Amino acid sequence: MYNYTQEQLDSMKKVEASREQRVGAELRRMTAEEKQTLLQNFHPDYIESAYETLKVGVNKGDKVLHELAGLLQGKSRVLDMNINLEEVAYDVDVLVIGGGGAGCSAAIEADNKGANVLVVTKLRVGDANTMMAEGGIQAADKPNDSPAIHYIDALGGGHYANKPELLSKLVCEAPEAIQWLNDLGVMFDKAEDGTMITTHGGGTSRKRMHACRDYSGAEIMRVLRDEVANRNIPVIDFAPAIELIKDDEGKVAGAVLMNLETGEILIAKAKTVIIATGGAGRLHYQGFPTSNHYGATADGLVIAYRAGAKLLYADTLQYHPTGAAFPTQIFGALVTEKVRSLGAQLVNKEGVAFMNPLETRDVSASSIIRECKERGNGIKTTDGEGIWLDTPMIEIIGGEGTIEKRIPAMMRMFGKYGIDIRKEPILIYPTLHYQNGGIEISANGMTNVENLYVAGEAVGGIHGRNRLMGNSLLDIIVFGRNAGKEAGEKCKTVKVGKLSLNHVNDFAKELKDAGLNPTELSPRILPDYTKKEG
Repeated sequence: MYNYTQEQLDSMKKVEASREQRVGAELRRMTAEEKQTLLQNFHPDYIESAYETLKVGVNKGDKVLHELAGLLQGKSRVLDMNINLEEVAYDVDVLVIGGGGAGCSAAIEADNKGANVLVVTKLRVGDANTMMAEGGIQAADKPNDSPAIHYIDALGGGHYANKPELLSKLVCEAPEAIQWLNDLGVMFDKAEDGTMITTHGGGTSRKRMHACRDYSGAEIMRVLRDEVANRNIPVIDFAPAIELIKDDEGKVAGAVLMNLETGEILIAKAKTVIIATGGAGRLHYQGFPTSNHYGATADGLVIAYRAGAKLLYADTLQYHPTGAAFPTQIFGALVTEKVRSLGAQLVNKEGVAFMNPLETRDVSASSIIRECKERGNGIKTTDGEGIWLDTPMIEIIGGEGTIEKRIPAMMRMFGKYGIDIRKEPILIYPTLHYQNGGIEISANGMTNVENLYVAGEAVGGIHGRNRLMGNSLLDIIVFGRNAGKEAGEKCKTVKVGKLSLNHVNDFAKELKDAGLNPTELSPRILPDYTKKEG
């Protein structure tokens, strides 16, 4: 057993003592009014002081978090560079920026269209939030379910702010996405007769979560990465896009790339561009820990915004309710929602299960914050405080061996530190997890800027103002494939004009006219964890 504090041990005994009465007990769902009051009082999205109003760009007047505003209104990295746009290093039909699930899905489908495709990625192909997704992927493909029911669940979870045409595409193409992945070789959990095993997720009214143990994202990424390699689609690692390039007609026509190892600047010319750069967790909004991979710094939003692409719901983030709060070595790491769908309960220091474990993520996160900050029912940890996620309940409900069979990654992650989640509850607290808002697209995946497409977490509007579990792995497939097909077809009729970075100079002038003189270079590319003096 881990070397817990006495307070933690005393609280753990209360959790153990209350288990018998909690087995089979039905925990009440909150009313719509209760949820709204809870969110307004405790969800980080509602903290007004965390936001500022944009002074320049197509979203001028909208509020965004301070950390994002600094980058959207930051100084372009190319301004002080002597860049020759005529020295083109790569000339392709479709340029895919990002090598995660959305980028690889897009590259595969663009390749299917016969396009000459190039994938460029900040780190290595597969270094993405996709790889870290654990719980599963939603699709209404069982007899008691339908895309219409899936739509209603996601619409309610998104606070009715989802862009209808995007949500419709997401749910209607979900069964085909599962079949596509299955045919490519993704090893979904299946019963002996071959039927896919599905479970509930927070906010779902049907069991539609398809999973690969709790390695779902890693398994999907494995297959997509292999498919890209098998097709000989060229991939350039460690070469983030630091600016988009337009032509003399104002259409996107490529990107400026920077070799992270040498600092060399490379020009990639393209007839169509797909941004699949993922999320922003490594900006650590409001000081929250994050479950995101190292490169998640909102690059796609920054370069798209400077090129004139509109953002949608950029003020809303998802704080996953169950990030590891203890021990320090895994502080902020994701504890998959699947743990709760299998029967684990959220329990305070007095051993009381204070909420239904399958409320939507924003409601769950807010409830945990309230329990700690207002009610004083949190348990102190090295990094702050948390509440218990009572994992031994899984074995009580599902039988011995359920944890090792269904969530082995969770068992191993805590086991490294002497914590056996089959016998001991674990301490959790909300962690910065997902970028609900992003770049606005139409149903064909294109932005308001001609020939610029977006897929994956960089898109805004699919999930409204809160995403349900399992819909992110789904959207990277549905909208990744969609962007690849559309860009792969569109490039056949595109003629690229003279390459230009005039939009960058125009944006810099707009900043100056607004009284802004930014010194921070944007995009940030990588987070800064150097120890600051003082």
